[in-house]
Amino acid sequence: MRAMGIILAGGGMKNSRMGELAAKRAVAAMPVAGSYRSIDFALSNMSNSHIQKVAVLTQDNARSLNEHLSSSKWWDFGRKQGGMYVFTPTRTLDNTDWYRGTADSIAQNIEFIKDSHEPYVVIASGDCVYKMDYGKVLEYHIDKKADITVVCKEMPENVNVDRFGCVQTDADGRITDFEEKPVQAKSNTISCGIYIIRRRQLVEMIEKAALENRYDFVKDVLIRYKDIKRIYAYKMDDYWKNISTIQDYYDTNMDFLNPEIRKYFFRTFPDIYSKVDDLPPAKYNVGVEVRNSLIASGSIINGVVENSVIFKKAFIGSNCTIKNSIILNDVYIGDNSYIENCIVESRSTIRANSVQKGEEGIKIVVEKNERYVI
Repeated sequence: MRAMGIILAGGGMKNSRMGELAAKRAVAAMPVAGSYRSIDFALSNMSNSHIQKVAVLTQDNARSLNEHLSSSKWWDFGRKQGGMYVFTPTRTLDNTDWYRGTADSIAQNIEFIKDSHEPYVVIASGDCVYKMDYGKVLEYHIDKKADITVVCKEMPENVNVDRFGCVQTDADGRITDFEEKPVQAKSNTISCGIYIIRRRQLVEMIEKAALENRYDFVKDVLIRYKDIKRIYAYKMDDYWKNISTIQDYYDTNMDFLNPEIRKYFFRTFPDIYSKVDDLPPAKYNVGVEVRNSLIASGSIINGVVENSVIFKKAFIGSNCTIKNSIILNDVYIGDNSYIENCIVESRSTIRANSVQKGEEGIKIVVEKNERYVI
């Protein structure tokens, strides 16, 4: 494909809507569907679209994300030409700032883009769950003679879209209005945070924004140029979810309990790839009851698990009941515990005979108790 990729994965610490879940990891590193991370979907889409060079821009709480990206081979970027590059903010004589926004993160790595030879750039967010062939978007972009193409999705009427960028288009698909997080949305068509733009034009726009101390790609590039440049909307109809709130995160994982969604992502070409851990299969001890749940490798299950997602290396003790919950990696749940409507943070240790229940919405459980006591 005649494009390079940029994945914006710097968000996390400043996202208060993710609560304690974003306290120690970037949102792009959030575990999804038992064995994956949020960023795996964007990386897999890049690889499946035959994009050979991808830059991942990280910043807040990037340790676990950087560990996950320690080898590019899992997404088939380990090749002589191209590859995957992880860029974090770097102090130089000319600049001592962290990334001050999405446009600024690109500006601070503009030399990488200038040194590339691909004519187009695909920019995607690292906190969305979806499958997409970016090649089809590029064909649409070229066919429309667009300056920028924005991937959009029509949301159902009952969905609150005020936390998204909302767009309006004319009959030809050209964007006529773009509002970022409007108080009162005029349209239910939202931006999915995926953009295609000619590389030289991106360099020109980003350098101009940097000279004027403008740091946000949406506000200072897309919205600013909507009446000057030919910005088109590419409508997608398939599954797409953005992880930006606790409820979004919970709903996205629960969606994978639907057999049709699991089949779409994991049994329909092309595949979704992730870093592979050498773990044994999940173990189900005598008397276990598991109903409509997703259990990852390395887990040991006792008791009852219902309508839940259990991530890697979790231990569920005897006579436990887990309902409508997400148990993240390396969680230990003591005997006779009851967990319902909760997200249990990774490496938490729940004492025996505990009761954790989300009475009003989803409850985040973070317990750092001693796991092994003599």
